[in-house]
Amino acid sequence: MPIDKRFAGLFICLLFITTAPVSVFAAAGSEDKPNIVLILMDNFGWGEIGVYGGGVMRGAPTPNIDSIAHEGLRLTNYNVEAECVPSRASMMTGRYGIRTRKRPDGPTRGTWYGITQWEETLAEVLSDSGYTTALFGKWHLGDTEGRFPTDQGFDEWIGIPRSSDRAFWPDSNSFTPDSHPDAVFTHVMSAKRGEIPQEHEVYDREKRRVIDREITDQSIDFIRRKAEGEQPFLVFLSYTQTHEPVDPHPDYYGRTGHGSFADVLAQTDDYVGEVLETIEELGLTKNTIVIFTADNGREGVPRSFGFTGPWRSGMFSPYEGSLRVPFLVRWPDKIPAQRVSNEMMHATDLLPTIANVIGAELPTDRVYDGVDQTEFLMGKTEKSARESVVIYIGNVLFGVKWRNWKLLLREMDEDTYAIREMAYPSIYNLIVDPKEEVPELNYLNDTWVDFPLYQVLEDHEASIAEDQGAPDP
Repeated sequence: MPIDKRFAGLFICLLFITTAPVSVFAAAGSEDKPNIVLILMDNFGWGEIGVYGGGVMRGAPTPNIDSIAHEGLRLTNYNVEAECVPSRASMMTGRYGIRTRKRPDGPTRGTWYGITQWEETLAEVLSDSGYTTALFGKWHLGDTEGRFPTDQGFDEWIGIPRSSDRAFWPDSNSFTPDSHPDAVFTHVMSAKRGEIPQEHEVYDREKRRVIDREITDQSIDFIRRKAEGEQPFLVFLSYTQTHEPVDPHPDYYGRTGHGSFADVLAQTDDYVGEVLETIEELGLTKNTIVIFTADNGREGVPRSFGFTGPWRSGMFSPYEGSLRVPFLVRWPDKIPAQRVSNEMMHATDLLPTIANVIGAELPTDRVYDGVDQTEFLMGKTEKSARESVVIYIGNVLFGVKWRNWKLLLREMDEDTYAIREMAYPSIYNLIVDPKEEVPELNYLNDTWVDFPLYQVLEDHEASIAEDQGAPDP
C-alpha cells in the first residue's frame, strides 16, 4: 500500500531517528562547557614528536599526535617545573610547586610529597562546575588517606599513585621488603569518589609493559559512557611512559627496529590516535578541548635516550631541556588551526585558563601564579598574558626567565647534579644561544637586562614571604 503523502515526511523523520548513528545525539560538552581530554606524558622531551622535529628522526612517525598541532596550536615555549611532583602540582593547582610545599607555621618542606587536601585542583574546579571527572594513569601527588585522586576532585581513578621507577623493585633480587616502612611495592590502584582506594596487581616490569594500553582503554570506555550524558567531562590520561623503565607493550616490542624508546613512541602515537578517533566517532570533536603535553623534559638518567631538540640538558636541571616540553591544543572553531607561537606559557596557566573558559570561580584565599591565557590561545591576541617564569629545583630558587632572557643564580653539573654557587649570575639570551653555552658578558651592552630579571625575582620572593602556606590536616 502506498504511503499517504501527508505522512511521508513524518515517516522519513522517524526512519532517520531509528537509524541515525549514536554521535547525532551526543550531549556531553558544549560551547560554554567543553569536554576536556588532557593527555600528559611522563619525562618526555621537547623534540620527541614530529612537529617538534622528532617523529621519523626519532625512529617512529607520530601522525596522530601531530594532527593535534595541525588542527590547533603548537607552543614552542611552554614551561614546566624541573621535577615530576612540583610540575604536576603546578598544573593541577595553578600555583608554583614551592607554594604547595610551604607550611603555614614553619619553613618549606624538604622533599614534601604531593599536595595537601587544602589545595584546590583542576578536577575539583571542574567538578564544582558540573563536570564528571576521571584520571587514568599516574597521579604522584599524594599516596595517603585523603590525598588520592578521588579525594581531590576525580570521580574515578585507575592507575599508580607513585613513580614508575618503582617497577624495578619487584624484579630486583636485592630488594629487602622490611628495610623501611615505605619501601613497599607499588600496586595498581582504583577508586571511585567516596571509596577507599583498592590495591590490585603489583606494579612490576610485566605490568609496566601493559599499563599504558590499559589506561588508554579505560579512558576510551569513560568517554563512551559519558558521551550521551548531560554532563561535560574531564579525562586526564596520564601516561606512565617515557619515564624509566621504558618498556614497550609486547605488541610493540621490536616494532620500529630502533629500540624500546622508538617502540614506545610508536605505541603512544597509536594510543592517542585511538582516543582522537573515539572523540570523532561520537561526534564530540567540536565540543572537546584536547591537550597533549608533558610534566618534564627527558629523563636525567644516562642512556635514557630522550631528546630535547635544541635545548640543553634534561629534567632536574635549570636548563631549557628540563623546562620546555611539547604543548599542543585543539578546539575546533575556537582555537585557530595550524598556529605556532614562541610566546611564553607555564603549566600554572592551565587552571585559570580552563576556569575562565567554563565560567568557574577560583578560590580567593590563596595566591595563584597562573594567568588566564584564553585570549592568547584563541588567537584574539598574538601575545601571551605572561612574560616571565621563576625556576626552582626542589625548594631551591635557581633563577628566572623574562621574555627571551634567562638569569641563573646557580648553575648545575649535568653529570653529578652538583649545584655550583657563583659570584655572579649567568645571563643567557635564548634566541641567540638556545643551548645556553656561553653566558652574556654583563659588562657589555646587555647590562640593562639585569633590571627586569631581578625585578621578577624580587616580586616573586616578596609574594612567597607573604604566602601563609597550605594548611595540612
